[in-house]
Amino acid sequence: MSEFWLISAPGDKTNLQAWERMNTVTSKSNLSSNSKFHIPDLKVGTLDALVGLSDELGKLDSFAESVIKKIAQYIGEVMEDSKDKVQENLLANGVDLISYLTRFEWDMAKYPIKQPLKNISEALSKQVTQIETDLKTRSAAYNNIKGNLQSLEKKTVGNLLTRTLADIVHKEDFVLNSEYLITLLVVVPKSSYVQWQKTYESLSDMVVPRSTKMIAEDAEGGLFTVTLFRKVMDDFKAKARENRFMVREFYFDEKELKCEKEELMKLASDKKQQYVKQNPVVPACPRTSDRNGLVVPTDSVLAAKLLHTARGSQHCCLFSQGPLLRWLKVNFSEAFVAWIHVKALRVFVESVLRYGLPVNFQAMLLQPNRKSVKRLRDVLNVVFKHLDEVAAASIMDPGIDIPGLQLSNQEYYPYVYFKIDLSLLD
Repeated sequence: MSEFWLISAPGDKTNLQAWERMNTVTSKSNLSSNSKFHIPDLKVGTLDALVGLSDELGKLDSFAESVIKKIAQYIGEVMEDSKDKVQENLLANGVDLISYLTRFEWDMAKYPIKQPLKNISEALSKQVTQIETDLKTRSAAYNNIKGNLQSLEKKTVGNLLTRTLADIVHKEDFVLNSEYLITLLVVVPKSSYVQWQKTYESLSDMVVPRSTKMIAEDAEGGLFTVTLFRKVMDDFKAKARENRFMVREFYFDEKELKCEKEELMKLASDKKQQYVKQNPVVPACPRTSDRNGLVVPTDSVLAAKLLHTARGSQHCCLFSQGPLLRWLKVNFSEAFVAWIHVKALRVFVESVLRYGLPVNFQAMLLQPNRKSVKRLRDVLNVVFKHLDEVAAASIMDPGIDIPGLQLSNQEYYPYVYFKIDLSLLD
């Protein structure tokens, strides 16, 4: 189960009592997997500042979560050919998300604890906002390449009336540079092949006999060439339409067709390079794998397949992550780490507001057993009901209406509680 509960309860001098009570009752019935969540001694500040910060952190929490979900989902888009490997690319500080969360340590270098909580919150907000801004810029550039490529690709998959002919026609199919003659392309339904062969020469005057040839075919019909004199072209087109033969408006231009092919290849290459790059290296591949972001097959047969001859010399191709995927992975990690620090800040602030000074609470991370979520909640409410008898009574019996206690708009329990959902691709 990818859902975690980050909770806190007042501690004693060693903070062992709250942890031991909770851990004993939950592990006895296998309700959850538990670990301590270590939060350093942060500067408390004033009560007014804490109340204001509580609201700001709630908004920042939601914002950070939305950004990491966008990045995770975008990694899935970029890795469209390897979507089954997306999850293994979602790492935080080089480890999987569950390991990072269960072994959380505050980053003292990035978020010094001697500064006010407000400053830490603003630094986290600025970092996540910048990542979101950069994501918009990079995704717009990638989507532009992807959109242009899709537009060109659509032209290659339509029927013979609409699709591009760049990959179908050849120079030898046409009479070119003639003052009098022109070659037309005609789309003929499959059911009318025989009729076309019998009638095309008589659809108008001056049609070159035996000049038709089928150069392409799809499920609906065939593409035929026919050569005739330019001056009867309009008359031929009109008569062809009457017989359900559709003349394509196409004139062979070798340079234009070459440009269209090159543009399609370039866009496909640009899109692919955002995901993976091929780097020619000399000499041949070493027998290693996963070194500094480069993935090289250890299998000698696979390695041999990477060798190719170019102008008589041998090169080895190392495959590395493309710039966009590399950026997404790095900034996913940064955003995720920032998000968990926001969660830690929220627990600290809410614990101080709820339990008072001096600061003395134990933060705990629970991973509920999927089948025991409701029972775990009930057990926790019993264990910690002494912290807020009014709230506990309302939770245990929803029918009780207690004035002044609004539980309808948010989850409220006798203990501090925040949910962390790692289902980022759903």
